[in-house]
Amino acid sequence: MSDTPNSPFSPKRRRTTLIVAVLGGLTILYAAIPLGWRHFERLRRLDGHEMITRTAQGIPGDPINVGFEATPDELACAFEASGWRPANPVTWKSSLKIVGSVLLKHPYPDAPVSPLYFDQRIEDLAFELPIGQSAAQRHHVRLWKVEDRGEDGQPVWLGSASLDRSVGISHYTLRVTHHIDGDLDQERNFLIDLVASGGRAKSVFEITGSGPTVAGHNGGGDRYFTDGEIKVAELTPACAAPPALAALPAPKTSRPPLLVRLKNKLFKALRPWLRTLPVS
Repeated sequence: MSDTPNSPFSPKRRRTTLIVAVLGGLTILYAAIPLGWRHFERLRRLDGHEMITRTAQGIPGDPINVGFEATPDELACAFEASGWRPANPVTWKSSLKIVGSVLLKHPYPDAPVSPLYFDQRIEDLAFELPIGQSAAQRHHVRLWKVEDRGEDGQPVWLGSASLDRSVGISHYTLRVTHHIDGDLDQERNFLIDLVASGGRAKSVFEITGSGPTVAGHNGGGDRYFTDGEIKVAELTPACAAPPALAALPAPKTSRPPLLVRLKNKLFKALRPWLRTLPVS
């Protein structure tokens, strides 16, 4: 017996059922993929935070991309042993000194960093690692203490690490500022690998950050891209400088979820192309 138009087995009904099933499946997949990007967070009390800094004018700044579990002394010692210096506060004197450093190409290894806000407050600490003979280029990081006692009993710090590539004018405020390199993942990895190397860290793991971004802009108008992960190092009381590091164990590294690993590999593959795009 042939199918009638209203039969549940008619071609028209089968096509409609198939279309509805496919659309339903795509809808579920669309909703589920972002959940797959999220971790089983080790720092669960921070889950849901907006992992973006802001300028004093409320403009979105650099994303949060690094973290540490450590006492203030452990943190300061690990950075100092890695060659980083605490940044001076921003004053008229330090501002004039940084301009002189750039114009005259004089070293200023503890030059100030412009203030940014996270959780509605300015950074608690800032460190930098100079490049070259002036303050025009440098690695730097701002850190906020977000918990006095985390799940492992240590204070928890979140930070924003970036590489200053030059000094120029902010695209938003027209003030003199540093312009950053757009590859924030490279700078994040550089900082964590250096500070947490050897016996200075027990473990390194990732938590969910600002999310995948291919064309973000910070408070100075500079374009950046990132896989959106935050790398966290759990530091130890051991604090050694090279060559002592060679004899110390490497930190234990935790693997993120499968979809996060796939997303990170995709961003790693895209990084050479993303670096060719305009910087602002």
